[in-house]
Amino acid sequence: MTTADIVAEYYRLANAGQWDAWCDLFTADTVIDEQLAGRVEGQERLREMMRGFPDMYASFRNEARRQVVDGDQAAVVSHISARSPAGARIEAEVANYFRMAGGRIAYMANFHDTEPFRPVLER
Repeated sequence: MTTADIVAEYYRLANAGQWDAWCDLFTADTVIDEQLAGRVEGQERLREMMRGFPDMYASFRNEARRQVVDGDQAAVVSHISARSPAGARIEAEVANYFRMAGGRIAYMANFHDTEPFRPVLER
């Protein structure tokens, strides 16, 4: 898969709630700097973390709006629309940076305002 293919699959699987397959997009030694969770190191740690994701959100969509791909790197601006289990609405603009290695995501960082996520953080 190309970098663009991997990025498209990242959003497709996230929006389908297929978190195990989504985790397969990452290298075994992946590093993620995640705005809410902090630094996540390793695919298995990511997989463990994502097992709890469906409990945090009653619904979740992350729609890519703009994308720039340069070789093994990509930057994507997206919009998250979600609902907490209590029904609070979450709307946030997000920027993700991806670096690939061996056809998988080796590094990812995301950047967004944390305020819209307060309903799921305060549970």
